[in-house]
Amino acid sequence: MPLRGLSARRKGWAACATAAFVAAGLLAGPAASARPAPDPSLTTMSIKSPPGGANVRVLIFYGSAAAGDESPVVNAGISAIERIGLSGPAKEQFKVEATDNANVFTNDKKLGRFNAVVFLTGGGDVLTPAQEAGLEAYMEAGGGFVGVHDAARAEPYSDWFTGLVGARPAAGSPAKVQRATVEVGDRRHPATKDLPLEWKRPDEWLNWQKNPSGEVHTVARVRESTYAPGTSANGADHPVSWCRDYDGGRSFYTGMGGTVSSYDETDFRTHLRGALMWTTRLSQADCKATINANYKAERLTDPNQPGQNDQIGEPHGLVTAPDGRVFYIGRGGTDSSHPVVTDWNDPNVGKGTGEIHVWDPKTDKVTLAGALTVFGNKGGGDELTKVEEGLLGIELDPRFEENGWVYLHYTPHSQINRDTHMAERRVSRFTLDRATNKLDLGSEKVLLKWPVQIHSCCHAGGGMAWDSKGNLYIATGDNNSSGFSDGYSGNNPQPNFKGVSFADARRTAGNTNNLNGKILRIHPEPDGTYTLPEGNLFTGKETAEGGGKTRGEIYVMGVRNPARISVDKKTDTLYAGWVGPDAGAPSPTWGPAKYDTFATITKASNRGWPYCMGNKQPYRDRNLPDPSKPLGWYDCDHPKNESPNNDGLVNLPPVTGNNIWYSPQGGGPDYPRDENGIPSYKQDEATYRLPWLKGGGQAAMNGPLYRYDADSTSDTKWPAYWDGKWFVGDFYDADQPRNAVLMDPKTQGDGGLPVHSESLKKIVPVGNDGIKNLMGWKFGPDGALYVLDYGRGFFTSDSKSALWRVTYEGGGPTPAANQLARGTE
Repeated sequence: MPLRGLSARRKGWAACATAAFVAAGLLAGPAASARPAPDPSLTTMSIKSPPGGANVRVLIFYGSAAAGDESPVVNAGISAIERIGLSGPAKEQFKVEATDNANVFTNDKKLGRFNAVVFLTGGGDVLTPAQEAGLEAYMEAGGGFVGVHDAARAEPYSDWFTGLVGARPAAGSPAKVQRATVEVGDRRHPATKDLPLEWKRPDEWLNWQKNPSGEVHTVARVRESTYAPGTSANGADHPVSWCRDYDGGRSFYTGMGGTVSSYDETDFRTHLRGALMWTTRLSQADCKATINANYKAERLTDPNQPGQNDQIGEPHGLVTAPDGRVFYIGRGGTDSSHPVVTDWNDPNVGKGTGEIHVWDPKTDKVTLAGALTVFGNKGGGDELTKVEEGLLGIELDPRFEENGWVYLHYTPHSQINRDTHMAERRVSRFTLDRATNKLDLGSEKVLLKWPVQIHSCCHAGGGMAWDSKGNLYIATGDNNSSGFSDGYSGNNPQPNFKGVSFADARRTAGNTNNLNGKILRIHPEPDGTYTLPEGNLFTGKETAEGGGKTRGEIYVMGVRNPARISVDKKTDTLYAGWVGPDAGAPSPTWGPAKYDTFATITKASNRGWPYCMGNKQPYRDRNLPDPSKPLGWYDCDHPKNESPNNDGLVNLPPVTGNNIWYSPQGGGPDYPRDENGIPSYKQDEATYRLPWLKGGGQAAMNGPLYRYDADSTSDTKWPAYWDGKWFVGDFYDADQPRNAVLMDPKTQGDGGLPVHSESLKKIVPVGNDGIKNLMGWKFGPDGALYVLDYGRGFFTSDSKSALWRVTYEGGGPTPAANQLARGTE
């Protein structure tokens, strides 16, 4: 169709229904309706499904109740949509008609021939009751709707129209055009799949009276930190484009398109084109994937019987088997019926039981697969009455279905030394009798073991994960006290017990010759030994600087307490999170406040602790003879381990910045830096680069990266929308993250920030009766999310300790395959 001027459109509407147009007619067949049929007295349109004939047509309505001249945006929008209709392959083309005459909505023959209606209206009360009823009937019959920018101001008194567009603009929305960054979170919808991850463009940015996320499917958000959002700003979650299946039809709305120049943008036209492809039925799309009501969270385990851990121990990790069984572990704490022994003279000091339970989806029953006697039953203070050792991690062999091998990361009680307060940590392989779900404890093969001090708590780590090459990653904590450094670096060289430092993380996390405070990578062999894969941080043969040494198992050094790690086997990217120190505020003397951290790790690296945190923010050194006196700032690019407790290399690998960090003050704090690159650490000078994060009580709990399995027949699997999104969370649920984030593969390995984030708190429910204390989460082979809730106490299990499952119940993409249309041939 040739482009025409605006006046021609107005004059041409009455003549646009050509004989061929009339002959196309409605496709026959009744449609399910989400609401009662309109009053026949208001419209003569009969509800048939779906609107539009074999050749696809789009109606643009630009009627407005606003006084004065018509906005030039209307003409720009009509011209752009006409060009879109003529572009692309013939099977995706469509015809366009435009009108400002709302009587079209009471003409069933005319309206029913359009596959989609676009509202370019300037807002206001533009439809009579009869005309709105006609639009309702059109949607019920399977029609499509696209609202652009000020369409959200139309029909202000209509609840139905509010549902159609999804949200209403708030008073105080900025009126001026501003350049901003749009985060394109949906990488599959035709309206967004071809757009940049971070889309920078000028427009008028509307704020919303009520955030529609969770009730609509948001495909893109605008980042408020990149412009001035005004007094009614929506915050970190500011939707700008969304869609939903509505009242039998399909509705797409974008708050963009408020300027003439928008319609000259290739990317914006791509955005509109994709919206029209879906609403006209030329393509399918999933507009249900982030609607909260489409998810079901259910508790799978009952509370324990009194005095028993028959259902669950002190939750500390889980893994799913290929047949759907879930294996989950209890660290070693027990309820008050089992007294805690804290006397080092007692042979039973700290003795606990680390349990391995199995939930079977075929029976919906739990069995106890086995129990290890561990050093781990303590709690309630520091020094002698608190410990985080025990049964810390579990993984199944990649060939588990054939060999039944289970790997456990734990601290055996039999190996503690009550005189020196030292213990042995190990990773062992056991064999499971798959018929009985029982571990053969006599089958143990100890792959790897190393010493840990148990005089002072804490930081045991514990997570494990496999990559696609059969390499096993093992996360270990820094085995260091939380005290003695005022909550900052954890680098006090003085405190020790019988010669072993317990307050200097340079002995562990910062030491190239120590396996604590690391993520190790080994390749287990069938005989119960292991080999070292190429590409680890060290070879184990480095002997520089007067005989300093390394351990070849180290893949990542400089982590504090990484309880959970995961590996995306499609890319072999490692995802990790670790808990930060305890300082509640930054210090110009000592450095940053506590930063809980998440990192996307694409190669062997040093992540900084105890020298640097966040995006390479350094701490201050302290050393003998007076650790309370600061020395110089650490150099993140050339860190040195000059601690008297170091037995490894002095010159360390440069620090790699981390992707996500958050403090009590907020997410991603950053500060102005002086000529030497040292941040000011003045709280009133902070810039928060990750505003969707908040701090307070913090305990980072890394999650999986979801991969959608198109071949799976599961009807509860999470939809393809989540594919490639990384789940990050926190043990606490108040203001802490429980989010899905999207990383840019080009920058993620070098500390690049997430390009998009969205909350999961309405899907993975928070609160005392939900999953309040997140302790582990993984997707199963059925595509459902399995989650451990730790419970409401510490170092024990209680009635809230549970295994949960979160399933998707929203159905597949729309429209149905037999409802798809075809364009001009």
